[in-house]
Amino acid sequence: MIPGLHSDEAYMKEALKQAQYAFEEGEVPVGAVIVCENKIIARAYNQSERLNDVTAHAEMLAITSAANYLGAKYLAKCRLYVTLEPCVMCAGATYWSQLDEVIFGAYDEKRGFSQVSEKILHPKAEWKGGILEAECGQLVKDFFAKLRK
Repeated sequence: MIPGLHSDEAYMKEALKQAQYAFEEGEVPVGAVIVCENKIIARAYNQSERLNDVTAHAEMLAITSAANYLGAKYLAKCRLYVTLEPCVMCAGATYWSQLDEVIFGAYDEKRGFSQVSEKILHPKAEWKGGILEAECGQLVKDFFAKLRK
């Protein structure tokens, strides 16, 4: 089945493109896009190494970019697509930015927010994981396998 233009799979493929940029730059390969009214308004990937900043996760950079695009601190009516389950810091940022939905690819069994509590997300926010999970997870596995060599 070919994903529709505005499907979760189509947007996750865009996030995967961002994750590939991170991979190529030696960053943990996580990519994110934020969608508002079926339009991608922000794209980002992990840049913690480049910026020497532990908070420079794809989600954080995408939230800042989307807020700048909209000229507003709240991202109501927006959806975050990210290739790896957000950590607690990033999940907290989605809470404060009031994103409507958080959609991720691979689950992060070590650092994902769902390991701590789903209440980290805004009470009105919906979330789902496992979108293109195999592709998203494989990129992370490949990155760490390459790092170990």
